[in-house]
Amino acid sequence: MTEQSTDLLHKELSEPFTVAREAIEHFDTYGYVKLKNVLSEALLSHYDSLITDLVFKLNKLTKPMEERTTYERAFLQVMNLWRESEEVKEFVFSKRLAKIATDLLQVKGVRLYHDQALYKESTGGITPWHADQFYWPLSSPKTATVWIPLQKTSMEMGPLAFAEKSHHVEIGRDLEISDESEALMSEQLKQFRLNEGPFDLGEVSFHAGWLFHRAGANTSGYPRKVMTMIYMDADQKITQPKNEYQQADWETWLSSRPIGGATDGELNPMLFSY
Repeated sequence: MTEQSTDLLHKELSEPFTVAREAIEHFDTYGYVKLKNVLSEALLSHYDSLITDLVFKLNKLTKPMEERTTYERAFLQVMNLWRESEEVKEFVFSKRLAKIATDLLQVKGVRLYHDQALYKESTGGITPWHADQFYWPLSSPKTATVWIPLQKTSMEMGPLAFAEKSHHVEIGRDLEISDESEALMSEQLKQFRLNEGPFDLGEVSFHAGWLFHRAGANTSGYPRKVMTMIYMDADQKITQPKNEYQQADWETWLSSRPIGGATDGELNPMLFSY
């Protein structure tokens, strides 16, 4: 890729995306929003190559699919790619995407919690129902994850599905991603409307930390390649970990910074502020 082409991609990652009032209201009410034409085909193609190379290089899950747990069958998961590649860092630190998160959360700015690539292999299983913030020792629900498919994502690939308005209830907030969470929440979430449509190329979603979501198995014969970034309100505070996963997150992503203090360590840079 020429220097001029790279400059154009960097410009796109920085250019503001206008978030309509209706999108903000939808996120606030339903706990998620899907936005079309956020990223160009050229940009996704370029970063697809870079991110995929890193996933293959850093992935440590190599055992056969039949020997894996439900969680392990769901996806290959590689985190904080921004620390492994200056080029991928440009993508993760995108002001365009961070501004969208800031607007949807209706805050003054957002910091990075961490990024993660989620690659559902061609024979990958379901991603059980869960709410992400079960894993995070954070004081406020002002969190959001952007889910960025690096290809057009059909129903056969297992796109992300959302239980609308489920971020407003306390049900299941003590459940990790597991067969148990899938069984229990499949029953509990019957009261909520489900959005489980495919994703066009360039379409991304943002969902709140306490929104329950899942994904189907990948039966397409092709890998489902997704990059995500988790954003948190810049004024977020660290809380005492409530489970072993939050304890690990506190140590890993928040550098064991003081309980009750700010999430402003070197691993949690400010990505956008007004």
